[in-house]
Amino acid sequence: MSTSIIDTAAAVSPAPRPGAFGNATHLVCRECRATRPLGPHYACADCFGPLETGYDFPAVTRAEIEAGPKNIWRYQPLLPVPADITESRNMEPGFTRLLRADNLARELGLSRLWVKDDSGNPTHSFKDRVVAIALSAARELGMKVFACPSTGNLANAVAAAGARAGVRTVVLIPENLERPKILTTAVYGGTLVAVRGNYDDVNRLASEIAGEEEGWAFVNVNVRPYYAEGSKTLGFEVAEQLGWRLPRQVVVPVASGSQLTKVDKGFTELVRLGLVEESPYTMFGAQATGCSPVARAFKEGHDAVRPVRPDTIAKSLAIGNPADGPYVLDVARRTGGAVEDVTDDEVRDGIELLARTEGVFAETAGGVTVATLKKLIAGGRLDPDAETVVFNTGDGLKTLDAVADRVGPGSTIDPTYAAFASSVLGRPR
Repeated sequence: MSTSIIDTAAAVSPAPRPGAFGNATHLVCRECRATRPLGPHYACADCFGPLETGYDFPAVTRAEIEAGPKNIWRYQPLLPVPADITESRNMEPGFTRLLRADNLARELGLSRLWVKDDSGNPTHSFKDRVVAIALSAARELGMKVFACPSTGNLANAVAAAGARAGVRTVVLIPENLERPKILTTAVYGGTLVAVRGNYDDVNRLASEIAGEEEGWAFVNVNVRPYYAEGSKTLGFEVAEQLGWRLPRQVVVPVASGSQLTKVDKGFTELVRLGLVEESPYTMFGAQATGCSPVARAFKEGHDAVRPVRPDTIAKSLAIGNPADGPYVLDVARRTGGAVEDVTDDEVRDGIELLARTEGVFAETAGGVTVATLKKLIAGGRLDPDAETVVFNTGDGLKTLDAVADRVGPGSTIDPTYAAFASSVLGRPR
């Protein structure tokens, strides 16, 4: 009979060394607020609610952060990682560009728009952030195998981080994943397993393996409370790059929902620490219509999120049973935002729009976010005069098939000036 991770984790992992998790002091249930010691736990022993990391933050100044490295480790005091994290064999993601998108803003009728472009990370998606935190936790807990279920970007990040750290990796993916994401995982070595089924099937298998195998760190299962904290750094960076202030509106893609909720947590912590002035902000979630359980729950006024079977080109967002869905609803409603969805054709339009106006080639998740931004403006739910930040979480080279039949050469000509003048300049031969 399978034994749960909750029951066995304390027995199979040694106690972490002092300072192994920096200023993190405990895990706390997001539902009943019960606490437990730091360790490879992800569900509350009292109510089975999800656990997250709790801290005893020291006084931190802007100057101290700004003096740090140009990556996520500048925020070490605010993360569950040791003070010597920059000396370890880990990746150095983060501090990606915040691009002022005046051309896109003009086209959509916005006063001021920014794109937080996370395609510049080591494996070209925001997943490098969360994986770096998870790897640190896995090592501090003495785990020997670094693993994950993935819709693609996480697979890339885990395989690359494991290769750099010299640890064994095992990555599980749906068999119908985009070919570029399969290749850009396999190239790092490690064990790559394609599973017949969708992401939710893969995730269930990963949870079963994690309960059976000792010493396996599944980044988004039994070390999830640490892994999820990596997304806070997106919120930290946006605020710092805006001159230590919060944006008025934010549009974030939603898969599991963790990214949106952690950006919100990041903003909240910066206010609590006095690093930014408290000011209202509105958070909007973006989903593809073919996998939009959170958007549907929001529109129908529900607190629970009913699982769906994904059917969308936005495979990186194709999580039909999102773990943080209810918390996305809480954040959207608390901040006066919304969760919206867009069709696959609108996703393709969003990819092309961002590329054409700002020279940023986003993967399908970025297309979802830009298309959702456009839809929110058209519906009058997003204030066009308020400063807005949208997130591009990955590189379009990973999802070429999404636009392959839409773009290409406008013509094919003979290698002569006459042919060029006729075809391109419209001059008669």
